[in-house]
Amino acid sequence: MERLYNLSRSKAENATLEFKRYLFGSIDFNNRMIGIKGARGTGKTTFLLQRLKELPPDFSLYFSLDDIFFSANQLISVAEEFVRKGGKYLLIDEVHKYPNWSQELKNIYDNLPELTVIFTSSSALEINKGKFDLSRRAVVYELQGLSFREYLNFKYRTDFQILSLDQILANQPEIYTQINSVFKPFQYFEAYLQKGYYPYFIENEQSYWIRLNETINQVIENDLPAITNIDFTSIMKIKKLVFIIASLVPYTPNVNQLAVQLNSTRDTVLKYLQLLHTAHILKWLTQDSWGINFLNKPDKLYLENTNLAFALQNERVNTGSLRETFFFNQVAMMHQVSLPKKGDFFVDNEFTFEVGGKNKTKRQIVNLEKAFIVSDDIDYGFQNKIPLWLFGFLY
Repeated sequence: MERLYNLSRSKAENATLEFKRYLFGSIDFNNRMIGIKGARGTGKTTFLLQRLKELPPDFSLYFSLDDIFFSANQLISVAEEFVRKGGKYLLIDEVHKYPNWSQELKNIYDNLPELTVIFTSSSALEINKGKFDLSRRAVVYELQGLSFREYLNFKYRTDFQILSLDQILANQPEIYTQINSVFKPFQYFEAYLQKGYYPYFIENEQSYWIRLNETINQVIENDLPAITNIDFTSIMKIKKLVFIIASLVPYTPNVNQLAVQLNSTRDTVLKYLQLLHTAHILKWLTQDSWGINFLNKPDKLYLENTNLAFALQNERVNTGSLRETFFFNQVAMMHQVSLPKKGDFFVDNEFTFEVGGKNKTKRQIVNLEKAFIVSDDIDYGFQNKIPLWLFGFLY
């Protein structure tokens, strides 16, 4: 136990509060149990350590459940001892690495009311599907990778604020004037698309794609088996599926054909696709924005973010695919996105968007109300034509 205290103090001292993620402003820290889900590499551990640094050190403890200590010690026992010594704030990393996480977190919540718990987990973890349902106890948030706005604030110490979708659609000249007075959007936009989504780019940009490929492997080989019952054969098939789809996105899936390629059944392939969606490697687009489940195949598949395209496809990245992936990724964080009958994306069952280059015309959305052209390679918007990069300011 003393070792855990010492490690926690050390990590708190080394944490920096210079840059905080968008999620800090959204969380009500008065809740007794808070879950932070997110893809591997998006900064969940840093988030916990920053919160740890803000709390009184004598009453706070951080540890990760993949620590070897928990191979022989129970989480509930550590929590009880911590409370006996006056502990009030328990920050727990990687709960999905601990076999009995749901029962013990439930017991902590029910039996130790003086304790506030913040835990992180893989994005693929579904807390309401376990044997011990935490959905009525824990308030769960999702931490996405860096937005374009956050990337600029993190790397270049700018101070851009979040824009609402309504502000962006209003196409107000003062928005562009304010942003362009600080930087030229295309000075950094390409770098973000390639190496700006995962915060660890700051450590070594040269080896970023190598590390991102390692992250993908760790998600498939370690995180998914820790959460769902898949064996080595399934792991290899999921890897093959990722590389098949990465070369085709945006892809209208032929599930039966994929099943033949993987020597699997249709239902198994749909299960794999859903796992990759919840693990934030693939992103489903359906006509029904609420209908993502493995019984209904996606109408279209994308990679979850643009950085994955460069890591998996290298020089073969398609510009049109990149534009759509960026828009889908950034907008879907705060809004419901579905596939329209006309155009590329339908947002909040109200707005239609067609995504393309600077010469994109209105032909695909003609006669549609509340329809917009989202154009790459333009600095300023005009009427219903909006720069693609501006949607990177939504969170």
